[in-house]
Amino acid sequence: MSDRIEISVTVNGQTYQRAAEPRLLLSDFLRHDLELTGTHVGCEHGVCGACTILFDGEPVRACLIFAVQAQGHAIETVENLAPGGPKHLHPLQEAFREAHGLQCGFCTPGFLMTLKPYLEQNPNPSEQEIREALSGNLCRCTGYQHIVEAVKIAAEKIQE
Repeated sequence: MSDRIEISVTVNGQTYQRAAEPRLLLSDFLRHDLELTGTHVGCEHGVCGACTILFDGEPVRACLIFAVQAQGHAIETVENLAPGGPKHLHPLQEAFREAHGLQCGFCTPGFLMTLKPYLEQNPNPSEQEIREALSGNLCRCTGYQHIVEAVKIAAEKIQE
């Protein structure tokens, strides 16, 4: 008898049918079962934000959810921001590149997935609002100033 549970989950617009152990984290399911390695695993406690994905359109920490809890839900990972490849980057990705909003890049997917719905709901945020939106994601390299600048640039690009 298997302890695995059959689940159906839509990730980046594609529906997957898989069997998952009840204790398997969604972050590990995405990375290992679906080979979507853009979702990074940092602290595994929900603190750093590196594993942020969109779960039914809302940013959540994939390391705090079991894969079986994703049954019937829609997930978006960072891979979906530029499905056409590097020549068709999302405005957030372009802005991070232009403003040097990344260094090692480990935290970047979590920032991008946090900011995508944020900018959709707040198209013209102030610097203080941007800093508050970023407060749940940790970066050890940039000092955040370039990330804040990237968000300002992205907001402008999205409004165009």
